[in-house]
Amino acid sequence: MIMAEPTRCFWATGDPLLIAYHDEEWGVPMHDDHKLFEFLLLDGFQAGLSWMTILRKREHFRRAFHNFEPHLIARYTDYERQRLLGDAGIVRNRLKIEAAITNAQRFLEVQQEHGSFDRYIWQFTGHRTLRNPQGVTDATIPTSSPESDAMTKDLKRRGFRFVGTTTCYAFMQATGMVNDHVDDCFRAGG
Repeated sequence: MIMAEPTRCFWATGDPLLIAYHDEEWGVPMHDDHKLFEFLLLDGFQAGLSWMTILRKREHFRRAFHNFEPHLIARYTDYERQRLLGDAGIVRNRLKIEAAITNAQRFLEVQQEHGSFDRYIWQFTGHRTLRNPQGVTDATIPTSSPESDAMTKDLKRRGFRFVGTTTCYAFMQATGMVNDHVDDCFRAGG
């Protein structure tokens, strides 16, 4: 018997990489500091670009940025900066590369202060996944929220870069802090 394809969010069509990301990662509550840092770094690189661009380059980003290890990235020297600027497998934007290094340093400071980045970052949603009580359709998915505004304000105060409210909201969606799967998506329930 042929199984029907499940109904997915409107944006998760066509590319098998995008479908797998939607089905297995996007919106799943994430509490592992290493994965949270990966998404913080990747969402910063996404600013102004499509997520598909970043998703296609994700494995190369992983190699170029030492498996998203913040302790290593925080100590990058001019040599590593130049190596990254010459790496066609990633987004070669000097400001975003500098932000990744700065954000690794700030990430480690937050871990030190709060015991984990997870404990710090989830405070912006009251340590739970938020869902729009009126439901979610492709026309009602927001690009920011009061929670992403608060996250942006605090991250910037701490010296993080490329963490505007839209980037923070995308991070919240990706890491399951917000469940924005559309109502008829098979993943809408969590």
